Amino acid sequence: MHENAFQITDATIKPQPGPQTTFLASAADIAIYGGAAGGGKTWALLLEDLRHIHNPGFGSVTFRRSTVQIRNEGGLWDESANLYPLVGAEPKEHVLTWQFPSGATASFAHLEHDKTRFNWQGSQIPLIKFDELTHFTPTQFWYMVSRNRSMCGVRPYIRATCNPDADSWVAELISWWIDQNTGLPIAERSGILRWFVRVGEDLKWADSPQDLACYTMVDENGQSVPIPPKSLTFIPAKLTDNKALMAADPGYMASLLSLPLVERERLLGGNWKIRPAAGLYFQRSWCQVVDAVPAGTTFCRGYDLAATPRTAENPDPDATSGTKVGRMPDGRYIVVDNTNDCLTPAGVERLIKNTASADGKGCKISLPQDPGQAGKSQVANLKLALSGYNVRSSTETGDKITRFSPFSAQAEAGNVVVLRGTWNERWFSALENFPTAKHDDDVDSTSRAFDGVALGSRYDISALT
Repeated sequence: MHENAFQITDATIKPQPGPQTTFLASAADIAIYGGAAGGGKTWALLLEDLRHIHNPGFGSVTFRRSTVQIRNEGGLWDESANLYPLVGAEPKEHVLTWQFPSGATASFAHLEHDKTRFNWQGSQIPLIKFDELTHFTPTQFWYMVSRNRSMCGVRPYIRATCNPDADSWVAELISWWIDQNTGLPIAERSGILRWFVRVGEDLKWADSPQDLACYTMVDENGQSVPIPPKSLTFIPAKLTDNKALMAADPGYMASLLSLPLVERERLLGGNWKIRPAAGLYFQRSWCQVVDAVPAGTTFCRGYDLAATPRTAENPDPDATSGTKVGRMPDGRYIVVDNTNDCLTPAGVERLIKNTASADGKGCKISLPQDPGQAGKSQVANLKLALSGYNVRSSTETGDKITRFSPFSAQAEAGNVVVLRGTWNERWFSALENFPTAKHDDDVDSTSRAFDGVALGSRYDISALT
């Protein structure tokens, strides 16, 4: 279907040998590429336009879930600016579009909400591309398939990239290409086309379009005719397939290896079946239990706040948890204390004041702040009660797993020790059972304390009370 070399004056741009070349050579109506970090996915998408830039009627649209993701440092727009000017394209940054000398265009757009898809009613887009397909809903994707039409002589087609997500609809879509026992791509199926038709909400699959001729629809003349099938393929790629990136950034492999197990298996190994489960983010065997804290250790105590006492009607509410983490002079971390209790608002304030007194003024205190007015008032009252101590507050950003991952990675690497204490067993159990346990108070307070002591230079002194 396609050639894979693009002549630019006296130079030639080519995809890297391997999966990137296979992706750009695919004849599939829908080709999905990637399944791990660093496989050259962004450049593969951008290169696809170059084969059509001399067609004045051609236009492509590359979607990300939000405009922010398009404009992120080193993201789609930045990368396109490294490529498209080489063929004479002019940017129209206010509308995120490149125009080539022939009049052909390459645009970038978002589909932030399901209803955003209706902005594309009536559109005819010869080439539709999705960057990180798992971030989109199936409703968005299949609607845009209906907009994949062409009057410019280019047969309409779709290209997409993705990273593994075991719970996404994409995992089911490409399941034929994935070993369902290991979660890893089946190498000999890479790039092989399969054909499907949509019958109601179900996809019917076959190895050839002829095998789908039994599925029919009624045409405009009232005649029963076969449903036109589409072809789809999946082409896996990993960091080791991207020789250019590995040469330009040798440390990227180390960065992926430092991720916690689940993210490492997804982004480095390309595993489509691994899910967060108890014991995957923390194991007590990762941490040595010690009997002393080295001199020169700096501390932060992080909190996860709740204000509901135990009652007969609610015997197991969320607790207020406070975890004290220190950074030792050798750069490793030590967890020295954890408190966990279900208290009234007044009891929470007493607990935090008494704990601050015991920790001393050299220990930073990090409080979570709910975004609503009640959360702001609660933190304001606690800061007033803690006058004279080094206190900061912030709203939580990212999901709980993302927040816990930096501590998890350091623990798995053997860089976290734990001071022996009566609280050890309860704290160990809470972290080992994350994220499947009912409560994650100790996990959240540990994440916050670790963030405070590991990234202490980010503290804004003007915000302290």
